[in-house]
Amino acid sequence: MSASNDQTLDKTLALNVRLKPSESSAHPRATNYTNVGVAQGIAYLDFGFIEPTLLAAIAKTAKDGPAAPKGLEGALVTRVAMGIDVLARLHQQIQQVLVSLREARQGKAKG
Repeated sequence: MSASNDQTLDKTLALNVRLKPSESSAHPRATNYTNVGVAQGIAYLDFGFIEPTLLAAIAKTAKDGPAAPKGLEGALVTRVAMGIDVLARLHQQIQQVLVSLREARQGKAKG
């Protein structure tokens, strides 16, 4: 493979992409827990939901002194599998969103 081909493969192309909802994705799902695992070059992102009252009870128990439970159960909302390259792009997108939110918050504090 030539050097010019290598450069072409590394180039990022910005496109406007519109995703049409499917039956199962038409309504957003609430999640308050995430976990990322990697196996054989594939990243698995688990999105789950733990009842907020349960989280509050555990936080109160931990604050008051008794031992917190060793584990707890929640519902797996969905699992997404993606290549490491897609995970890296997702990371970049999340970073851009967080930077924008921080800048907006700092702008409001100054103004």
